[in-house]
Amino acid sequence: MRILFSTTAGTGHFGPLVPFARACAAAGHTVAVAAPVRFAEAVSAAGFGHLPFDEPAPDVRGQIFGKIAQLRFEEANRVIVAELFGRLDAQAALPAVTKIINDWQPDLVVREPCEFASMVAAERAGISHLQVAIMTGHFGPAILGVLQESLAELSTIAGLREERGAELVLDADTLTSVPAALDSGELVLGERVSEQPRSDHGRLWRFRTAVPVEPALPAPWGNPDHPLVYVSYGSVTARQSQFAPLYPATLDALADQPIRILMTTGRGLDVSDPEPIPPNSHVEQWWPQESVMGAAAAVVGHGGFGTTMTALTGGVPQVVLPLFAFDQTVHARKVVDVDAGIQLPGGAPAVADLPNAVRRLLDDPAYADGARTIAAAIAALPDVTEALPVLEQLATERSRGDKLQ
Repeated sequence: MRILFSTTAGTGHFGPLVPFARACAAAGHTVAVAAPVRFAEAVSAAGFGHLPFDEPAPDVRGQIFGKIAQLRFEEANRVIVAELFGRLDAQAALPAVTKIINDWQPDLVVREPCEFASMVAAERAGISHLQVAIMTGHFGPAILGVLQESLAELSTIAGLREERGAELVLDADTLTSVPAALDSGELVLGERVSEQPRSDHGRLWRFRTAVPVEPALPAPWGNPDHPLVYVSYGSVTARQSQFAPLYPATLDALADQPIRILMTTGRGLDVSDPEPIPPNSHVEQWWPQESVMGAAAAVVGHGGFGTTMTALTGGVPQVVLPLFAFDQTVHARKVVDVDAGIQLPGGAPAVADLPNAVRRLLDDPAYADGARTIAAAIAALPDVTEALPVLEQLATERSRGDKLQ
């Protein structure tokens, strides 16, 4: 088969696709990744051929991010979902994505849920398509209320009925690495970002995508007898200037604690920027998270899907400080719901509460027990290689006209 994976230019959006793409390639299928031009290095580093498509001009994106900086949490997320992902990104990508599908002729398109151009282009071409989850919940009727106008425009441009895009989002088939105990159901944008029970729209398959990794850490630092706390605010946070002070503030807040801190900043921040670095801390731009979990006693993060799931997969309890995206709040509350950690609301200023929260995680074994319970649920999922029969059958559905049961 020829399988086209498609993503926006975000590590957190692309990462969940990678295990499925690698499983397909290892099984002998031809795999390529459609992604924005500026994401070429990330696609190549993952080992795939890159098929580029366009994004809105930098000044247009800059205007959007300048706008949301002045908005309340709920409204800022509405703008990101509807205006950026649903309208600007999707409409900029659609011409090239349509050409990629017409020229490359995939048998199946696999996308991440915020990349909408490949969804309508595949539908217009009569090619089966599905999504890989990048959060613990999924888009349902409430999110469609935010996206409806943007999807109607996109559908019309693609040559579909204007209602078709919303129908496709609502009925999307989904692969996920989230076990049922962590599933947040249908997401709702609101002051508290609540969830609704999962509906029967679309089909859902759960697979284990994590690969066991031996613990590996940088050169020794701090007191080796102190517990290790891993700190990561993801790959995007450091690129937003308003969050630059968050990194030294975190190190300073935890400097007097009897712990060792490994902080990763992402490529948007130089490792010397949080200086002075306390003696109990070590800073890297990047370190493979999976290799840290076997040595970590606790994790501090912002509720991004990658770090949250990596910690839970490793059975490590976590403190979550949601910063800017609604799914971060969803993930934080889900961690609390399963007794695997603590949520600190209030954004970046909540760093001041980190010492007490980290101490609670380390002193109360119930948090580690909760994290290990979820780790066991994840370990019990079918291996990602078992997704291949699902993908192979989905690729034939358009020609046969049947459905998986």
